[in-house]
Amino acid sequence: MNAPPATSPEARGDVERILVLGCGALVNEMQAVVRHHGLVNVDVECLPAKLHNRPALIAGAVRERLARLGEQGKSYAQILLGYADCGTAGALEKLCEEFAAAHAAGDGPPMSMMPGAHCYEFFAGAGRFASMHDAEPATFYLTDYLARHFDLLVWKGLGIEAHPELAEMYFGNYERVVLLTQTSDGTQRVRVEACARAGAERLGLPLVIVETGYGELLDTMVSVAAPSRRGRVEVLS
Repeated sequence: MNAPPATSPEARGDVERILVLGCGALVNEMQAVVRHHGLVNVDVECLPAKLHNRPALIAGAVRERLARLGEQGKSYAQILLGYADCGTAGALEKLCEEFAAAHAAGDGPPMSMMPGAHCYEFFAGAGRFASMHDAEPATFYLTDYLARHFDLLVWKGLGIEAHPELAEMYFGNYERVVLLTQTSDGTQRVRVEACARAGAERLGLPLVIVETGYGELLDTMVSVAAPSRRGRVEVLS
């Protein structure tokens, strides 16, 4: 492997430290889980959210960030990727398998990833997302982050601003927009819903709002962490 965060955490006194390395689009949610659930032994790092539009680059970016951590001498008992497959065509799963094999040989920590195909699924839950998809397959999904940054990641990110004709190419077959909202904060909810409505209007589609909370992101982060351990929370963008 390419210089993963190695050696046992006990060797550095960082017993049971956990790394969560995720998509920059989930940084607010991952930070909130750490804060609200006492995960003081969890370090959070994020890769650029723009990788959302270039999923073929995600696995390589994960490997590079982990190699950099290894070069910095950082060590973890476990790594959780704040990604599901996310369009990587199995590349993240293969990377996790590579880490598992190295860990079994005594080289570095094990690494796991979020379940499912994408963040929409693990926020909503697999069964609930499947029901929504079955009800209307031609759905464009937004999370809170994607709603707030619709212009940057969708309108500009997909090139529609420069080439308006692409809007019909990308979205002509969609029937609705579904906002999967995570926040329970009233002020933030108003802002997010307003951004989602504005985005849906630009696409000429009706908007449906579904409250999900943090879904399996919360469940998985809590399950891999040991809240009683002492440590720091480090967030790098």
